[in-house]
Amino acid sequence: MNVLVFDIETIPDIDGSRRLYDLHGLSDEDVARAVFHLRRQQANSETLRHHLHRIVAISALLVSGDNFKLWSLGDEDSSEQDLLQRFYAGLERYSPQLVSWNGSGFGLPVIQYRSLLYPLNARRYWESGRDDSEFHDNNYPSRFHQRHTDLMDVLSAYQPQASISLQEIACLCGFPGNIGLHGKRVWETWLSGDIQTIRNDCETRVLNTYLVYLNWERNRGNLDQQQYIALCQRVRDELKNSSRAHLIQFETNWIDL
Repeated sequence: MNVLVFDIETIPDIDGSRRLYDLHGLSDEDVARAVFHLRRQQANSETLRHHLHRIVAISALLVSGDNFKLWSLGDEDSSEQDLLQRFYAGLERYSPQLVSWNGSGFGLPVIQYRSLLYPLNARRYWESGRDDSEFHDNNYPSRFHQRHTDLMDVLSAYQPQASISLQEIACLCGFPGNIGLHGKRVWETWLSGDIQTIRNDCETRVLNTYLVYLNWERNRGNLDQQQYIALCQRVRDELKNSSRAHLIQFETNWIDL
């Protein structure tokens, strides 16, 4: 089975916000301040609605047989359209089991809304059995199918009041949790031009999600303890052999419980 763990990172959609709220003539920073202020008035939160998030990074971990690949799609100059098309191309090629943390509540709705802005081919993602009968009873968009597992959704028993952050459950399990950006610092980091830090941070969240997924797989009997330890060690070995500082730091911060 191919497993693809994914996460996205976003900033405010400045151009879209200008059109929706007639903010022409304002700088990017002032547009962001305006939409954050409006959102606080609406919901006492600066978390924007899904359609106003512009995707600037999609990170993924593909586990397929002996293949273990952690990366961020495209490069620092990739457009939102390019990132989305690469994401869909991966689904077309591997038809993987998707795994996420809050993918149903955030990641996939953002991807779905933002995809409408571009001429993208998302056929495999929306497949529901018309061209491939295996997708009739197990497809990506359906909440009650297994082709996408939102760990936050599953572990909270689909109860919003029981949902917790990836950071907290990862740390409780001995995994590193966040080692980089937090919350709205992403927008500040984007404005400074440090796109690589945003991509690196997204990759560490993917790693945390995968490790929680392995823990859950052990918990529900799909892995025994020896298999679980071996798969965790595989991740450690991949990180130790990496030349990228944020991955080495992740392994260093990993606690054996």
